[in-house]
Amino acid sequence: MSAESPEARERISHWRQSFRLWRWQRPFWAGLLTLLGGVPIIYIPHADPSLEQLSFRLATTTGSGSLIIGVLLFVLGLTMWFQPHSRVFSGVAAILLALVSLVVSNLGGFLLGFLPALIGGAMGISWVPVKQRQEPASADPEPADAPGAPDAAAPVGSAPTSAGADNGQNGEHHDT
Repeated sequence: MSAESPEARERISHWRQSFRLWRWQRPFWAGLLTLLGGVPIIYIPHADPSLEQLSFRLATTTGSGSLIIGVLLFVLGLTMWFQPHSRVFSGVAAILLALVSLVVSNLGGFLLGFLPALIGGAMGISWVPVKQRQEPASADPEPADAPGAPDAAAPVGSAPTSAGADNGQNGEHHDT
């Protein structure tokens, strides 16, 4: 006999399916990377690392700037999750904040915050909701003998021509 009951397994399965549906309806990974990009930008300038008895400080006068950038990246990541219709604004703002963090916050948290925020912003801009995605063209082409259908022997992308239609007006030279 197992320790898990069938009811618990069903609840977990239901939770996973509902989370998967929620995740597919928004730029989830873009928001997650933007959120994670804010953490090192906040943490690294305020950290007080030490090596044995040698203590050094990474914070500068722009410590408050890195705190603001990190918090804004965190908020933009949550905005991508909970308001997916504003994903383009959030993505552009995340990219701009990531670029500003290079100057303000110790090279964007030693690039550990800059890169995820930049990639998350780009993913947020490029994400398209499921209902707006283009469906592939119909698999049933027009019959070849239908009026107005292109000639099957003509290369794709060429305009249909009729015999004797080219009288030299389009700039082509023909030797006869």
